Order: sequence, then C-alpha cells, then structure tokens
Amino acid sequence: MSTWNLNIDTYRDKVLGCWAGKNIGGTLGTPVEGQRTMHDVSFYLHDVNGAPLPNDDLDLQLIWLNAVEREGINHITPRLLGEYWVNFIVGPWNEYGVGAANIRNGFYPPLSGQVNNQRWHASNGAWIRSEIWASMFPGSPAKAAHYAWMDACCDHCGDGIYAELFTAALESAAYVENDLRKLINIALAHIPADSRVARSVNLVCDAYDKKIPYREVREMVVQDSADLGWFQAPANVAFGIIGLLYGEGDFEKAICYAVNCGDDTDCTGGLAGAVMGILLGAANIPEKWMKPIGNSICTMAINPMWLVVPETIEELTERVIRTARRNAFDDHTLPRISSDPTSITEADIAALAELPDAVRIDLWERPSNEMTYDLPFAKLTVRYNDGAAVRPGDTFSLTFQLCSRAYTNQLLHGTLQLPEGWSSSSPGFILRQACSATTLTVTAGAFSKNMMYIPLELEQTDRMVPLRVYLPVQFADNTELDTLPNELLHTEINILQAFDWDRQKQKRIKDSLKK
Repeated sequence: MSTWNLNIDTYRDKVLGCWAGKNIGGTLGTPVEGQRTMHDVSFYLHDVNGAPLPNDDLDLQLIWLNAVEREGINHITPRLLGEYWVNFIVGPWNEYGVGAANIRNGFYPPLSGQVNNQRWHASNGAWIRSEIWASMFPGSPAKAAHYAWMDACCDHCGDGIYAELFTAALESAAYVENDLRKLINIALAHIPADSRVARSVNLVCDAYDKKIPYREVREMVVQDSADLGWFQAPANVAFGIIGLLYGEGDFEKAICYAVNCGDDTDCTGGLAGAVMGILLGAANIPEKWMKPIGNSICTMAINPMWLVVPETIEELTERVIRTARRNAFDDHTLPRISSDPTSITEADIAALAELPDAVRIDLWERPSNEMTYDLPFAKLTVRYNDGAAVRPGDTFSLTFQLCSRAYTNQLLHGTLQLPEGWSSSSPGFILRQACSATTLTVTAGAFSKNMMYIPLELEQTDRMVPLRVYLPVQFADNTELDTLPNELLHTEINILQAFDWDRQKQKRIKDSLKK
C-alpha cells in the first residue's frame, strides 16, 4: 500500500502544464518536421492565430482517454486498444497505417506491431503518446510503463516499444521528482540497458557531462543512429533529451534545442515541452509561449464521431485527474491524490528506479509475435515463432499456450482445419487446463488469396459447445511488406475526405502516402 500523497492542486497544475507544453512544443516543431538539417528556431514559425497547430502526438491520446473512461483501466488490453484504433484513428501514416491494416486483417496486438513493419517498428509513433499514461499514473512509472506497453505494441515492437516505456516512466516520475538526471535514470531502469534507445540516451548524458556543445552532440547521435535511418525512436528520443539537458531548466531553451536538432521535430519539441510543463507547472510556463496559441485542442488524425473529445487543455486536464483519482481509489499501491500536502520520501523516489524482476520480465520479455484469444473459460495465446508471413512450401511453427481462469483437470482439444495441400506435424493438440503449452509445425500449401484464415476447433471436455477461432496467415511475396495495400490507401483517403478536411491537409496526407 502506498503511504505517500500528491497534492491535488500541485498535480492539477502539472497536468495542465504537461498538455500546454505538448501543444507548444508540437506547434513549434511542426513547420520544420522531417527536415534532416539543424535549425535555428527561436519562436513560432507560422502566423499564430490563437490556436495550436493540429498534432497527432496529442490527439491520438484522446482515444486512449476515451477507452479508459468507457471501459475502466483494469479492462484495458492490447486488443481492446487495437479495436479503438481501427474505429477512431484515421491517420494512415507509416506505422499507424501498418498497424491498422494488420488489425483489420486479423493480426491483433501485439502481433500488429510486428507483422509487415520492418521499416517502422522502431519509429516515433508510440513514445509521442505516452503523456496520457504518465498523467494517469503520476509518480508510478512502472504502472505507466505497463500501459504504455499495451499502447505501443499496436503499431511497434522492439525499440519502438522501449521508447514509450522510457518516456512514460520519465514523465510519470517528473510528477514527484525535479532532478532531471534522476528522472533519466529512473526511465532508463524501465528499458533494457542494451536497447538502442538506452544507448542513444546514455550517449547524450555522457556528452553533456563532458560539456560537449549541443550541436556536436546532435551530430554524434545522428552518426550513432545512421544505420537505423531517419524518423526512428532512438535518435529522436535522444534529441528530446538534448533539449531537456542543455535547456538546464529553461522552458524556452529546452523546446528550441530539441526542435533545432531536426528530424521529427514536432515529436521532440512536444516531449521537451511536456516534460518541462510537468516540472514547472502551467503557472510557470512563460506567457510568451502560452498566449499566442491559447488553450484549445486541434485534432487531425482521429474520427470524433461517437467520441467525447475535449475542446481545451483544461477540460482534458480535469478528465485525466478524475481518471487518475479513480485509479488510485481502486489500486492502493498507487499514491493518494488529495487536498493534503504532497508527502513523499527520498526512499520512495529512489525505489522508482528499482524495477521488480516480475515487472522487468513483463515489460522486456513479453513477445510481440503472438496474440491472445479470450475464451469463456481461459485465454489461449498463439505465438508465431517464424513470423506470420509465409510462402507455399514454407514450414513454420505455432506455439499454443492456455491459461485457465480457474484451476481444473479439464482438457482442451484443439484441431487445425488446414486447407487442402497444407499439412502439420499433428492434426491438433491437447492442453490441460492450468497453464500449459505445446508447439505444432505447419507446412504451407497454395494460397487462394493474400490472407488465409486457418480454423482452429476447440473443445473442452466438460463443455458441450465447441468453439472456433481463426489463425491468420499472410502470403509473403518478394517485395517489402511494410507498405499499405492500395485499397487501404484509397479507403483512408475517402475517410478523410468524408470529414471535410481542407485541400491543404488532404494534399499533405496524399503526399505522405506516396513516399
């Protein structure tokens, strides 16, 4: 049980600062997004008219807020977030489009973040949406990272997931700790030390300690990440850390340094702005940056139909606070949020970097090459050990693991209904109701279409009604698989047109789809 408390007024100011900083940094960086050179930005580059520029970095998080409000935090799963994704997120770019296409094809999270995603699996789409989890779990970085994993796996794997674990932990801890180096150490404790994200962040920290000028450090990061290419998480998270470290507590310097590193500048500026907003609170963000863009929220990548989308950052803040207090009421391991003064010990803060083995294994070793079927009496997980895209004649293995809802001696019989010309090492399997697993090998035959769905018949010995699930398998040709099908591109464009986007926004999206 948690013994410490977070003052509600302090917390409210920090949550509001988080969203204000996210808006400011994203708006500052958007006009130069994607440029691979260094910049010399010192203020907004567009004609500000009292509103921020629309930014998917923020508006995708509104989908997760709606999911938590509707379903309850304890019902959030990767598959549930995937369903919200395909129903409410219309932004089709890069990993967003790959993840959505995979889910529609039956590759549910976390498998949706791995299949067909070689190019974008470690890109920036996940860590840019970590503030919602950090703000729902202030001072609880392991809990924030737990939900960040579920979020990130929808369209990422590997370092793409580790990047969001890092930023979620960093931002969550920032609600109770002001020392940036301690925050970075806490965040690093939540990702593998040998990950590329950790490598890039450590590079920046070491260079900062040696007083190497920030422009030189930026070049060091670029060179170290050259094999990964642009728009990738390890370098861009590091650019955000450059802004925070070299900004040395100054909001303006932090966001400008981050944006001036180039590449995915709305993301790096948004990270620096959000973290500084949490540390300083909204009351201490300079009016120079707040006043020109106001407090509104402008969306660009979500379908607002059937959603309750906040119109201002104040409304967003109050809804996050209600959710966080509900979470703390239900889970007594979380800090209390009340009108009492904030009380937390140094030992409590030090413990934030001491990740229990069970948490570490859950975050680092949870595989992305699997998906789970929720049966009435158990959960059946299917792991694609050799990938889910095969060619005729390929042999691939599937591992089936059963975790029952209650201990029982009942047996589960599974039978594969393979297409003609396909074969397996065994026609099926038997699993005892506890937590058991078995592996079958399958040899693919001819594909009648790009996607094949193999029926798996399931019968439990004490149930009269059989169940059936379908295992998706994709035909793999010799072309690169991490692109969207043409028919999906047209579908997404039609969706965007249906929402009456203006010509400039439509052109931007169409151009991005051609890349």
